[in-house]
Amino acid sequence: MKKISFILFLLTTLTICSQQKFSQEISFITENDLYTSLIDDHYYTNGMFLSYKYLSKKKKKKLEKRILEWSIGHEMYSPYKSVIASVEEHDRSFAAYLYGSFGINRIYNNNQNFKTSVQLGILGSYAYGEELQDFIHNIYGFREAVGWEYQIKNALGLNFNLEFNKHLLKDNSNHFDVSWINMANAGTVYTNISTGVYGRIGFKPLQDLANSIGFNSNINNTDTNYFREIESFLFIKPTIRYALYDATLQGSFLNKNSEVTSELVPIVFDLEIGLKFTSNRFNFGYTFNYNTNKSKGLRFDNGHKYGSINIAYLLK
Repeated sequence: MKKISFILFLLTTLTICSQQKFSQEISFITENDLYTSLIDDHYYTNGMFLSYKYLSKKKKKKLEKRILEWSIGHEMYSPYKSVIASVEEHDRSFAAYLYGSFGINRIYNNNQNFKTSVQLGILGSYAYGEELQDFIHNIYGFREAVGWEYQIKNALGLNFNLEFNKHLLKDNSNHFDVSWINMANAGTVYTNISTGVYGRIGFKPLQDLANSIGFNSNINNTDTNYFREIESFLFIKPTIRYALYDATLQGSFLNKNSEVTSELVPIVFDLEIGLKFTSNRFNFGYTFNYNTNKSKGLRFDNGHKYGSINIAYLLK
């Protein structure tokens, strides 16, 4: 009888947690190649992103939700080793990009979403990549980085980004689904387009695109038709990207004084595999990321891998 009472209490608690509405979220994502290997420290070597999302009080008829997002991001790149004194051995440039962004994610009633965002920031030494890398190296006991004096030179970062996702299919049990994902970026730092699919395998029945941590759409208020739900799923996201311009590799066209630049590889294959789940007001996730070479002449020419860890907390 005690066991049955405990199970009923646990189920009731989970139901209460899942049948609430939270209209705001703060999240942090940290990315590093050390999250996949303790010896890798090159190319896209670190990223940090802090975001605050909330529901807009204004929405159109066809929209289920309209989510506004403010973010601060920092990305850091280095050659095949971050302790190379000779500039002739740099197979790609040191680079850092610091920016703030604002975005609007429009969640439609038919399980589609369209997100637009704008980034404003700085590329170069004013992004403080050298200082941040030395701080991270001190934490792990690595040698101090050498060669940042040859990093991509300072230039304005102004980028416009689009994202469109559409649910395609799911199985009868609702433990597997596939969505079509598309992105486009244009500006002084990145210009590229990509397309692919996003497959989810749920340990529990999957939530709709309009109400899932998988699509950053899981906040609600009294005007939405959804509640906070428990989620736990594996995912795989293969995409093909066509790149036209990357200032972290080629140097900015606004400042052509960078000493080390690289020739762009236009077609890149990206793969994400990971796990996401909820716990009370928290969302957690880990992603293994792999991409083929983004530039020519790399010492490690079999692609690059890194890990992403994300934590989010829902607010009233």
